[in-house]
Amino acid sequence: MSERGTGPSRTTSHGTPPADASPTAPAVRPGALVVFVLGGLTALAPLSMDMYLPALPEVTSALSSPAATVQLTLTACLAGMALGQLVIGPMSDKWGRRRPLLAGMVVYVLATAVCALAPSAGLLIGFRLLQGLAGAAGIVIARAVVRDLYDGVAMARFFSTLMLISGSAPIVAPLIGGQVLRVADWRGVFLVLTGVGTVLTLLVWRGLRETLPPERRRTGGVGAALRTMRGLLADRVFAGYALAGGFAFAVLFSYISASPFVVQEIHQASPQAFSLLFGANSVGLIAVGQVNGKVLVGRVSLDKVLAVGLAVCTAASVALLLMSAGVFGRVGLAPVAAALFVLVSAMGLLLPNTNAQALMRTPHAAGSASALLGTSSFLVGAIASPLVGIAGEDTAVPMALVQVVCSLLAAACFLGMCRPWQNREPVTAPGAP
Repeated sequence: MSERGTGPSRTTSHGTPPADASPTAPAVRPGALVVFVLGGLTALAPLSMDMYLPALPEVTSALSSPAATVQLTLTACLAGMALGQLVIGPMSDKWGRRRPLLAGMVVYVLATAVCALAPSAGLLIGFRLLQGLAGAAGIVIARAVVRDLYDGVAMARFFSTLMLISGSAPIVAPLIGGQVLRVADWRGVFLVLTGVGTVLTLLVWRGLRETLPPERRRTGGVGAALRTMRGLLADRVFAGYALAGGFAFAVLFSYISASPFVVQEIHQASPQAFSLLFGANSVGLIAVGQVNGKVLVGRVSLDKVLAVGLAVCTAASVALLLMSAGVFGRVGLAPVAAALFVLVSAMGLLLPNTNAQALMRTPHAAGSASALLGTSSFLVGAIASPLVGIAGEDTAVPMALVQVVCSLLAAACFLGMCRPWQNREPVTAPGAP
């Protein structure tokens, strides 16, 4: 696989690279198999969580646990993916991408298989944490590989291309989960996930070569990795994009965590109907992501696109809060579903561009930067998850309130820390080559 162009990225006052700053494509384009593998790795998080969503009410009953406890199985997986990225990202900067990725995928498969045997909610939470820790390898290293291969506008476009695959996971996963529940109980969902993880591991082994040559790897131990991360976090603009992306992800994850109860318990829809609605929202996310990559990137500054996405996300979350609080009287599923569709679709403008803008500033430590991006997103999402169920299963107000607050915080980080109207230079971490 070829490498991207070298040299630090420069940005205009709007946050997009000038025409001479970055190549628009790698010297040799990665093959379709590599694109599919990277997309599959970025889809690992939604696969691990969304396929399980239709089974949440059944798990609550089968394990005799309250909804808030069962939602912790989602939180545990999310927290594991956050912490795992923080460790595996710097490891991939030091040892290359391939070995840490293969080791993580093998452990992910084993942990997922054990989840299918968990006899209690406590043990399921523990194994979901291990599943997340191992699965973090696929998520963080996939982003780092993209940074190895691409820069500038081409990187933003490639992230949007990956959404064709990773964005399909939220469509397919709940549909598969709903169908699995027709012929098996919730444990069957984890058996299917075990099979998916096994296939991905084999594809990585056969189809993904090393993208970080030895001469570009970072030296030093834990201390050097911590210094690198400290240097990244000290960069106000990088931290702003990381936090804005993290709070945007929290909006998305509050929807992921609460929607099974909102749709199935409050609005009395079947698991299959929930899966269809969830899939429709994911189609919106994919479609907007492709408009972003194919139409907007390279023509409109990434920061302007981010501003529009944040405004749309905030407006949709406010509408959900007003409906959930009864301001418009009792509303049916249709207007709630419409607002959720708009909110989820806006993520197609937010998630690829926050990642691209942050990684453009860090050509020297893609693994560590990817780890910080992923960790901020997953940790904030893990905190948001239990909050959406704090008032029980009969109201959607906590979900909508979390979404409003996180949307506003994302906008505040973007405007207050990224300051897109200013000229910006890329950050250089301590010890950067």
